[in-house]
Amino acid sequence: MILLNQDLNAQATGSETFTVTHVPAENGAYTIQPAIADATRVKAGTVLTVIAKPSPKYSLDAIYYTVKGGMWGTTSYESFSSPMIIRVDKDMSIGATFVERELVENLNLTQDVVYAKPGNKALKYDVFSPKGARNLPCIVIVHGGGWSSNNEDIMRGLAREVAKGGKYVVFSIDYRWVNKLDGDEKPNYMHNLIEDVFGAIAHIQEHAATYGGDPKRIAVTGDSAGGHLSESAALLSPLIGDGGFGARAGVYEYLPSYMPKGKSLDQVRQEIMDAVKAVAPSYGPSDARHFKMFIEQTSDEYYDAVSPVKHVPQVRQRALPHFIVRGKKDDLVTHAVVQSYVDVLKSAGQRVEYIQVDDAGHAFFDWKPDAATRATFAKYGIKYAAEMQAFFDTVFK
Repeated sequence: MILLNQDLNAQATGSETFTVTHVPAENGAYTIQPAIADATRVKAGTVLTVIAKPSPKYSLDAIYYTVKGGMWGTTSYESFSSPMIIRVDKDMSIGATFVERELVENLNLTQDVVYAKPGNKALKYDVFSPKGARNLPCIVIVHGGGWSSNNEDIMRGLAREVAKGGKYVVFSIDYRWVNKLDGDEKPNYMHNLIEDVFGAIAHIQEHAATYGGDPKRIAVTGDSAGGHLSESAALLSPLIGDGGFGARAGVYEYLPSYMPKGKSLDQVRQEIMDAVKAVAPSYGPSDARHFKMFIEQTSDEYYDAVSPVKHVPQVRQRALPHFIVRGKKDDLVTHAVVQSYVDVLKSAGQRVEYIQVDDAGHAFFDWKPDAATRATFAKYGIKYAAEMQAFFDTVFK
């Protein structure tokens, strides 16, 4: 990492200042302009330009800055191209991450495709498409974060691993957060998030060929909260409709947040049901009673309606093979929670591969700029991404 020593401390007497810390870079370097030394106090409002350069055989992953706060104690803001412009308004750490070029050089990356805007924030997805892709199966990834945080960027490590072999086009999607965490005046309920996933899949099917994907062959995966939402995408799709969600007794129907022009709900429902061929939920809950603290509604009917475990079809009606992984040291989603879903799947005759990973905790498929998260992904995420891909191979061969 290249640094020029220029202290911007106390640029104005009595002005507010914040500490800017530099995170050492590996496999590349970055500079900050105007140049500042590590752990310098910088005047509030100062605009910094961060320029990153990868080492030979590496590519830029992201330039980022991290501040305290958010659901997980810290929040990172990332730019996937250089330079990144940062305005100093908090104590922050600045850094850059790099990945091996061979991991990404054969992929076309399309970021921030907006598929709907049902509330305050635009909902979007990123596409990881092998160069020259044509009519490949599509893998849809749904991120975790307690239905309350993160976006599609946190799944880019898994997306790259699944796409790098040239067999799949991968779509990493975002969705609304529960309650009013997106800044919406009205709360977003759990069924709204599921409607977003259906909307994303409908949009992906409409545009899959643009990226070399086959809209009729889809697998869904996700971790933690995204595990629940990926299960929902597969198992709750028969409930797509316009009858409302709980407005009438016994009627719980999902209205996708995006609808392709010229298609009816019946068409969209059938196309999603026919296209989704496999499910790979990682360390996620399947019964709303295990995460009811995130749900404002308290009725058993509502819980059942948003619980994939309550809607498992018999295999003769619809085959939905599952690949499930969980860390044995995961304190958030227990073995009992996952096993209860596995038992229901098996009793319905569904194929299930359930792997418990020695020494792993929660969220090992996450990709964040901090060194600890990236090391965890390197230790567990890469290996079990390969296992997941091998499972998809058996489904789509």
